[in-house]
Parts: sequence; C-alpha cells; structure tokens
Amino acid sequence: MNLKKKLATGILTGALAVSMIGGGTYAYFNDVEVNNSSFAAGTLDINVAGGDADNAIINVTNIKPGDTMLRTFKLNNTGSLDVSKVLLTSKYTVGDTNGNNDGTDFGDHIKVKFLANNDKASAVIWETTLSDLSKTDVVDRDILGAILGGERDGLKAGTSDDLTVLFEFVDNKKDQNIYQGDSLQLEWTFDAKQTAGEAK
Repeated sequence: MNLKKKLATGILTGALAVSMIGGGTYAYFNDVEVNNSSFAAGTLDINVAGGDADNAIINVTNIKPGDTMLRTFKLNNTGSLDVSKVLLTSKYTVGDTNGNNDGTDFGDHIKVKFLANNDKASAVIWETTLSDLSKTDVVDRDILGAILGGERDGLKAGTSDDLTVLFEFVDNKKDQNIYQGDSLQLEWTFDAKQTAGEAK
C-alpha cells in the first residue's frame, strides 16, 4: 500500500473514531414522567313537575269568563351545573269548535299572572295575556330573574324551586259566546342557561 493510500486510510479511521467519541458526548441521564389529565363537562338538566296527575302545569275543562285557576309547579335542577336563568317560551293553538271566532284570539282572553316564588312571597309580580306572552322576545322571559321577581342567583345544582302562576279567563263584560266549546292547547318550553365561566 503506497503512502497516499495509507495516509488516507489513517485519516478516515481517525475521523470515524472522533465521530464515535463525539457521538458519545451526547449521552446523558434522563427520567420520563407521563401525566394523564382529563376534562369532564358538567350537565345542565332541568325538569318541570306539574301538579296535575299527568304532570301538566294545568289541565282544566268547563271554564267560563271570570274563572281563575291557581297552579304551582316545581322547577328541578337535576344536573351537575348551576343554572343562571330559565327562559320561558310560550306557544298555543286554539280549537275553534264552532268556527265562529271571526279572527279573534281566545288567548287574548286568558290572563297569566306570575306570582313570586312560594318560598319568597305570594304577590302578583307580573301579568300579561297568554297571547302577549307568546309574542314577547325570549330574553324578557327569565322566570327566575328580576324581571319576574324571582331569584337573582339562579337555581343551584340539585335544588328545586316552586313557581306559581294564576290563569284567568277574563270576563270583559261583553258577549264572549263565540268562545263556547273552544279549546286551547298550551306548550311552555323552559330553557336553562349556564352560569358564567370561572377559573377552575
């Protein structure tokens, strides 16, 4: 082997040794820890327990002008999160048995009076007709909030509140015969809203 080849082989061997030594300088102690975290969302869950046998807030027959119907229902927070407000959406359909309502609305003659929660007071705090209640923007129908004189701190998880409403078939002292035999199917939807986010 001539001198150039020997020199080249020596240089390559030396470079390889240096690279192996250099690679070894990157070795170090280490310790690996694995940490498992979790996020679990809470639940918003309310239900309404009406006083009637079928759990309805109100089922009544044979009403006439001047009749009043006082009903209490229970609003239950069965979820794991507090509720800040409960928005009420109202809608109804009228069955015009005789077909002679002439474009008038039976809901105009049904007054709805919300009473302060039974555990707070019993005064009428807000009243409207069923037809107007069904037209009002939903943001105005927080049945727990100050608008209806209810609780300002919402409904805590695992608690209930008794709410009272008085329905009245208004006697307008005029001829209301067109409503004889009519029916009204009422649907109330309760929409629970969460409280504001907070640091956890």
